[in-house]
Amino acid sequence: MTEQSQTSTLAARWPAVMAIAGVAALVGFGAARMTTPHQPSTSPAPAESAKPSGATASQAAEASGDELKIPADYLKAANIGVEAVASGDVHQEILAPATVVAPPGSEAVLVSKVAGTVLRVNKRLGDTVRAGDVLATLDSQDAASMAAERRVAQTKFDQARKVFARESSLFQQGVSPRQDMEAAKAALDVAEAEAQRAMSVARAANVSDDGRGVAVVSPITGRVSVQNATLGAYVSPNDELFRVTAPGAAQVEASVTSSEAGRVTAGDAATVVATSGELVQAVVSSVTPTVSGDARRATVVLSLQAPKDAKALAPALVVGEGVQVRLHARAGQSDTVGLMVPEEAVQNLDGRDVLFVRTEQGFRPRPVLVGARSGGIAQVVSGVKQGEQVATRNAFLLKAEAKKAGGEE
Repeated sequence: MTEQSQTSTLAARWPAVMAIAGVAALVGFGAARMTTPHQPSTSPAPAESAKPSGATASQAAEASGDELKIPADYLKAANIGVEAVASGDVHQEILAPATVVAPPGSEAVLVSKVAGTVLRVNKRLGDTVRAGDVLATLDSQDAASMAAERRVAQTKFDQARKVFARESSLFQQGVSPRQDMEAAKAALDVAEAEAQRAMSVARAANVSDDGRGVAVVSPITGRVSVQNATLGAYVSPNDELFRVTAPGAAQVEASVTSSEAGRVTAGDAATVVATSGELVQAVVSSVTPTVSGDARRATVVLSLQAPKDAKALAPALVVGEGVQVRLHARAGQSDTVGLMVPEEAVQNLDGRDVLFVRTEQGFRPRPVLVGARSGGIAQVVSGVKQGEQVATRNAFLLKAEAKKAGGEE
């Protein structure tokens, strides 16, 4: 090959040689970077948000401040209750189901006193009524009969009174004997008694003056809580038509076993937990001396310690609803005297018993040592102080939030 042809061949291959050399240089530079010790960067690195693998829920919570930020709206929507850690004897605490009832004199059941049809309905469910207001009017043949008896009895009484007045005048004049006057007096007494009876029957049935209807009248002031009266409907005697309840008036009746009843006395303190989560303080007013019913349970009557404004209890307790009652029986000498919380407040998080303590923005899971458990109440040996606010009802929802914060499934 000539010198000219060799030169042209090298010129043609030169770009490929330069490319191979460049690749080799890059490879060498990369190897040098991998073998050179890493020097810390002077610029701040962005914070890593990923949690270390295998971290438990509690460890992740502690790493992030150990606080669950829970909005107040969520607490209300999830019905999460918050109560203060109290002191007492768990064996003296009694957790019992109860019902809110109307105290005597604060509720009136209005029944039909005659058979007939509903002619008018003046009040509806929820309306406010005053004592003496007519809630409905019944059209009844019995009313016509009672009105007729009332008129007949009144007429006989008026006639007997005139006869007695005449016989008395004739006796004073010496015209008629004493026997006639005494017979007229006896007839007058009978007529008067019959007239009073007929008037009392008509008045008790609230028969109208014209005798065409019977009025259903409220004896107390309150609100219509039950309405069964329907316009045009036929009713029988003693059928319940309305129920009127005085607002703000309520008492609680708890059901306890015979053994628990022996530990409760009048004057003991109690706490009523409403379905809304509100706590209402109460005191035991009486305990039935015997058990009754198929369940053989006694009844504990609680009087609510209401504020001066009785209406403040209306949002918390409603007559007829089921509630939960904690009876605080008097504590004796026992090794279980100390701090206590409802047993549902104690949650197990990563194998540890914790209480969710209230903070300004949410809750903080705090490990506690739990002692005795009795009747839905748990003794807290250590971990919290008396008076601290902790989650009680539906506290398991906070446990679920803590697990989600820790990245657990």
